Amino acid sequence: MNIKDQVIKMDSTVAQGAIVDAVKQFFAEDASTSDYGNTGTEGKAQMIAKMEGFAGSIAKVNGITHHNSIVDGNLSASEFTFDFDMKDGSHIYWHEIIRRVWNSEGKVVQEEYFNAE
Repeated sequence: MNIKDQVIKMDSTVAQGAIVDAVKQFFAEDASTSDYGNTGTEGKAQMIAKMEGFAGSIAKVNGITHHNSIVDGNLSASEFTFDFDMKDGSHIYWHEIIRRVWNSEGKVVQEEYFNAE
């Protein structure tokens, strides 16, 4: 499986705002995630539930910008800026690096988020 092609496809899906679809399409069943807020998920189903809840709390997408991606073997890193107005009146602005480990089937087995600000 060509990991670079998978990264391009996944990042394009995320950049279009289809974050839940990206998880459904590109995560392995046993994928895990962790972020700089010391939270994470175990398994694709848990990540889908988390992203569905998050997406449902967005009032307005002000912008999703994909800046760059790099691929080295089965590792990738993608830089994004996310800008959302939330239904609770708060504003989210994340500039982050998403590090992914891919398996031989072209699925994400581990995803970690780093604050790039």
